[in-house]
Amino acid sequence: MKYITYLSVGIFFGIVMYKSEAASWFRIYEMFQFGSFHMYGIIGSALLLGTIGVQAIKRHHIKTFGKREIRLSPKQKSIPRYLIGGIIFGLGWALTGACPGPMFVLAGAGFYPVIVVILGALLGTFTYGVLKNKLPH
Repeated sequence: MKYITYLSVGIFFGIVMYKSEAASWFRIYEMFQFGSFHMYGIIGSALLLGTIGVQAIKRHHIKTFGKREIRLSPKQKSIPRYLIGGIIFGLGWALTGACPGPMFVLAGAGFYPVIVVILGALLGTFTYGVLKNKLPH
């Protein structure tokens, strides 16, 4: 039953991403050109809702659908790792016109060339996993 719940939430998320044009290459290009507030509004809304959600989890000890406690571990603070990771993420986003969520939305909407981008993202994630312990903290 929980897989149906996850699938339903994922489908709903994909529909919202597609209908809000968050998966639109034009909207992403427009954002990087500072031509419109559209994407900044979507990202800002997600940031606000995410912050409220995390605070609710922390304050009210909200549990998962499986009744397990959600443990939020503190993040390591390191400017170089976030700076380098952010630059790599931003370059990939600017070059492909899609970040991880919209990549799958685009594939689901029938834009099959994005599968090359998905494979590249998976390769990058795998490479990071292999090199993670060798990278400076």
